[in-house]
Amino acid sequence: MKNLLLASTALVLSAGIASAQEVKMGVLLGYTGPIEDITPYMADSAELAMKEVSDSGLFLGGATITPVRADSTCVDSSAAQAAAERLISSDGIVAMVGADCSGVTMAVLQNVAMSAGVPMISPSATSPAFTTTDSNGLFFRTAPSDARQGVILANIVLERGFDTVALTHTNNDYGSGFATAFAEAYTAAGGTITTTVPHEEAKGDYSAEVGTLAAAGGDALVILGYTDGSGSTLRTAYELGAFEQFFMGDGMYGDALIANTGEALEGTVGTIPWAQGDGAEAFAALAEAAGVRGDSSYTRESYDAAAILALAAQAAGEATPAGIAANVLAVANAPGEPILPGELAKGLEILANGGEIDYVGATNVELVGPGEASGSFREYIVEGGEYTTVKFH
Repeated sequence: MKNLLLASTALVLSAGIASAQEVKMGVLLGYTGPIEDITPYMADSAELAMKEVSDSGLFLGGATITPVRADSTCVDSSAAQAAAERLISSDGIVAMVGADCSGVTMAVLQNVAMSAGVPMISPSATSPAFTTTDSNGLFFRTAPSDARQGVILANIVLERGFDTVALTHTNNDYGSGFATAFAEAYTAAGGTITTTVPHEEAKGDYSAEVGTLAAAGGDALVILGYTDGSGSTLRTAYELGAFEQFFMGDGMYGDALIANTGEALEGTVGTIPWAQGDGAEAFAALAEAAGVRGDSSYTRESYDAAAILALAAQAAGEATPAGIAANVLAVANAPGEPILPGELAKGLEILANGGEIDYVGATNVELVGPGEASGSFREYIVEGGEYTTVKFH
């Protein structure tokens, strides 16, 4: 009898240990660098999903998720790789939300994550190069490719009557990929690009680049980059009177750009991945209630990335890299019960009972091809110092 009681006690204790299991997930974003003004909101949104899962008490028999942040810097691949290696080897993460900017994300994927077998879901790496990159089933993204954004932006520029433009882009994977997609679509539709000038981020003076752009001419200037250097390029072009109309892509969207460029930004038109509908509204309400700023760029995509990783672990029945990677597409796509933000407990319960879910999330998630988002884009214009929605594409 005593041995039986001891065995029973051991079982209870082991169950208690299992219910207190800590699952670590990385949140690898550029907390320093050219997008540091938006990444805190992205991280908060990802961690909001992780907290929702933990608080439910339904995750893998009562396990909790602990987020571990690390800095990708957005632009320094060596630093991003070192940060990812620490997350995996020292912190013991089983999956990561991130990275963010396309160049560092590709470096982390190919040089760290693939060799370690750790899955990644990036909320913001939009380079077309990921579409044709074989990640061994480890890379996914909740933001749509710039191959589509380039076409949409080109059509917007032409629809607004600008058939001759100069083009400048940040000199990295994101900027060059976006610029290529835009240029191909724009010229195929009859537009003319007078010149294309790459620029570096974090320079003090962009007058040389602007001088080259101005000399080539054009009815408008298209700028594809980040709020730092690309924003300074826009301000310099405006102050020198080189261009009056500007168009820009998703990487420049943020409060910092308005603060740093002032009246130069007025009338600027841009595009950014964005969602509308029940999922987006549910996320907005959830974020507001939690004191998280959900109306910034890539916050919805960040929440969705974290939620999918957790739901994939639940579908696998274990929080392992292999189990998570193998179940991402299953939980993110039909068939199954639709799951919105705030309904993660419902999704966890269905999966625990052997059912199927279709995670709709904040961005109407549908992962296509090698695991990338189909997504939608918001066309906006800066009016009165604010980003105003024109329409969705």
